[in-house]
Amino acid sequence: MSRVLLILRHAKSSWDSAADSDFDRPLAERGEQDAPRMGAWMKAQGWVPDYVISSPARRAAQTVEAVCAALDLGVDQIHWDERIYGAYDRELMQLLAEIPADAKCVLLAGHNPGLEDLLSHLWGKNSQVPANGKLMPTAALAQVELPDDWQQLPEGVARKVTVIRPKEID
Repeated sequence: MSRVLLILRHAKSSWDSAADSDFDRPLAERGEQDAPRMGAWMKAQGWVPDYVISSPARRAAQTVEAVCAALDLGVDQIHWDERIYGAYDRELMQLLAEIPADAKCVLLAGHNPGLEDLLSHLWGKNSQVPANGKLMPTAALAQVELPDDWQQLPEGVARKVTVIRPKEID
């Protein structure tokens, strides 16, 4: 048996907002459109997580809330973890190791470059970075099949990786 990790980068954020900090930056109009579209696409594919963990940064929170609404998951089902904001692969793998063992499909929502680092680590030498160098642009979603034991996630452990970007579901 395997577990599935869905890695979601926050949707396009607004650089023109009056936010007090990077943490408080909201979604841009395009992000507000892409997030629920990705959630609806996930639902159509049957990619509905039984455990959701997200950065509480405003743009990530807005993204995961819109995705969860499209998946008919309540906001009360989202586990907020401040450690995701600014985390890299090692910190994110530690978070994954803490997820309850009975969770079979996990949605992790956060930020680059950490999510790209995590995906590259899990994917290993078979990583397929697009020509533009952006493995996880805004609102991108990766589906990764992993073994049951998330305590040990060596490089290249992923059994299958699928990356979907918003422009691919138009």
